[in-house]
Amino acid sequence: MKILIVGAGATGGAFGTLLQEAGRDITYLVRAPRAVALQRDGLRFVSPSGDRTHTVQTLVSGEPSDPFDLIILTVKAGALESAIADLRPYLGPGSFILPILNGLKHIHQLEQEFPGQILGGLAKIVATLEEGVVRQMTGLTTLTIGSPAHPGVPARIENALTVPGIALTVSPDITGALWDKWVFIAAAGIITCLFRGPVGKIIDAGGLPQIIAVIAETEAVAAAAGHTVSQQSHTQSKTLLTEAGSAFTSSLYRDLTAGLPTEAEHILGDLARQAQRHGVATSLLDLALIQIRTNA
Repeated sequence: MKILIVGAGATGGAFGTLLQEAGRDITYLVRAPRAVALQRDGLRFVSPSGDRTHTVQTLVSGEPSDPFDLIILTVKAGALESAIADLRPYLGPGSFILPILNGLKHIHQLEQEFPGQILGGLAKIVATLEEGVVRQMTGLTTLTIGSPAHPGVPARIENALTVPGIALTVSPDITGALWDKWVFIAAAGIITCLFRGPVGKIIDAGGLPQIIAVIAETEAVAAAAGHTVSQQSHTQSKTLLTEAGSAFTSSLYRDLTAGLPTEAEHILGDLARQAQRHGVATSLLDLALIQIRTNA
């Protein structure tokens, strides 16, 4: 299979390296400056399993190529529109697109653009891109995939993604799995952005009841939309977001405080629209959005 990874950042670079090391045919669709750097220096991946640099194949939007069998979309929400335009020439009638983005809005948008060719995917990995180097901080590397419209995924897709280093799960309910993750990252974003700090300090300041209330708010939206959060996901959220002394902050908070573009509208704004559509009161979500929009 020919696999195109849109973006060679933390997520794309990490998963792409592991796939390439297993012998998969990987190409990265990137901007021209990133392509120049990758062609010159290769892609360096530093993880708990080692430090290595690989020569990689790249494409810049507009360069000719035959269609790819699988296109893995690893950009952030703000780059989705341009990514759709960039990947369109590399999609054939038998191609599939596997977006690894937060939330659910992108699934509906991609399905409208490319009906019948969209899979759902979510990844769990702790990694960053620092001066062109992909750095993975923990050994956690999971990928959950599924079809939003049909049970199962094509065997050739599952086989291509079954490689050492990636814990792959094919979910019979990928929409539910995406809701579970969305609810967690939304709750984490609301808590840390609204109270401007890590979980431990928020608890020390007396914020534990508000943390519990945020978890309840976000889970109520999912339930109203017909996707009750799993007990496992609820327990994980409560454990992580109520741990005394925890230094945990959300990626949304880290981007916000660093002055970087955020996925606030994609994660929180869309959840607020879901809440309004289903008549769910979300006062803490609304306050967090007002603060983020005011300081954008």
